[in-house]
Amino acid sequence: MNIAVDPAHVRDNSAVAIIGAGPYGLAAAAHLRAANVPIRIFGDALSFWRGNMPAGMKLRSPWVATHIADPRGRHTLDDYYRQAKMEIPKLLPVENFIGYGMWFQHQVAPDLDTRAVIRVEALDDCFRLVLEDGDTFIAQRVVMATGLLGHEYRPAQFDGLPRALVSHSCEHTDAERYRGKRVAVIGRGQSACESAALLHEAGADVEIICRGNLVWNADPGQRSSLRKAVRGMLGNMLIPPSQVGPFPHNWVNEAPGIIQHFSQQTRDRWNELNLRATAILWLRPRLQHVPVDQGRTILAARKDGEGVSLTLDNATKRFDHVLLATGYRIDVDKMNLLAPNVRAKIVRHGGLPGLNGTFESSVRGLHFAGASAVASFGPLLRFIAGAGFAARRLTRAALREAPRSADSRPQAFAEPVGSITAKREYP
Repeated sequence: MNIAVDPAHVRDNSAVAIIGAGPYGLAAAAHLRAANVPIRIFGDALSFWRGNMPAGMKLRSPWVATHIADPRGRHTLDDYYRQAKMEIPKLLPVENFIGYGMWFQHQVAPDLDTRAVIRVEALDDCFRLVLEDGDTFIAQRVVMATGLLGHEYRPAQFDGLPRALVSHSCEHTDAERYRGKRVAVIGRGQSACESAALLHEAGADVEIICRGNLVWNADPGQRSSLRKAVRGMLGNMLIPPSQVGPFPHNWVNEAPGIIQHFSQQTRDRWNELNLRATAILWLRPRLQHVPVDQGRTILAARKDGEGVSLTLDNATKRFDHVLLATGYRIDVDKMNLLAPNVRAKIVRHGGLPGLNGTFESSVRGLHFAGASAVASFGPLLRFIAGAGFAARRLTRAALREAPRSADSRPQAFAEPVGSITAKREYP
């Protein structure tokens, strides 16, 4: 589709345009502005967190790994709680993180442009951004920090079923609407387990159905005798700040710059291991009265009156609603705001863009941050804790107008064998 652009609507230029105002977009804005790089940031601050996270959710990440990155170490969660005169909680409620994120945005990007970017076009040596009202901006670089929305994974068995009967976990925020309903939660990761707990506590009749067994993250019962002995001697010294992945891999995950130098095949295996579906141990007591049907294969799903009938490998079960806590699979082809000829030039691995050391894709000046960077930099980029690393690398690129990186050679971006997804939480 061609959209005519009135030259009178073309606004001023910026060195960098950031699309997205979640933790990654805001961290990039903070770092670039601290380096005096002219930017424009577009988006609805914390929109995914505000509109696609269930009320009552607690953040999985530890407190120290949940600050939105600022280059001077300001605007931390501690600062926000101190100014708000709130006590620091043991588990961080999503509502409080949203409040923190909005506060952070006002500190680093008070001029946030909330208009939607509807198209990004590549010109000879820059990009043109077309906004929903027809205004147009020119930028030398574009940072795509657009997050997970629109990349939900829905197993093929549920194709064609209405959203009123089968929804993704990101499509509802209020568990109360399912009070008295029989609900199947498909999945076995944090999202599945916490959704099931919230539904159960809201009065729904919930059952978890998953392909594998539930795995509890940091379960002391699964530690070897040697590790228990070492843990007894060293205590929390064994625990890295972000706590992403199993020990000892979680220490390597703190260094995405090292993981970037792994071969693609090694990164794929690494991501598979470190992003496998797990749930945090503090959820287990809340699920003691929720049945879990583990090791199941869903053969078919069909509309059954006002409900859904699931054909499993061992039985057929009927539910009023099915909630798919099946994670996300980032796919460049779903990023419709990128002009088709731009998307076509992006070399990918399993749907994700191949990125060089400054998060730049094979389209010069087009960068991707957040979950889109997992294939290139590893598991930390799937979590808030990775935003600082991404912002520092992006700032490095913006501060120098260097020739195309050696990583942008065609062979460096060639499609490797195999694929990964940004989040391994499907059943």
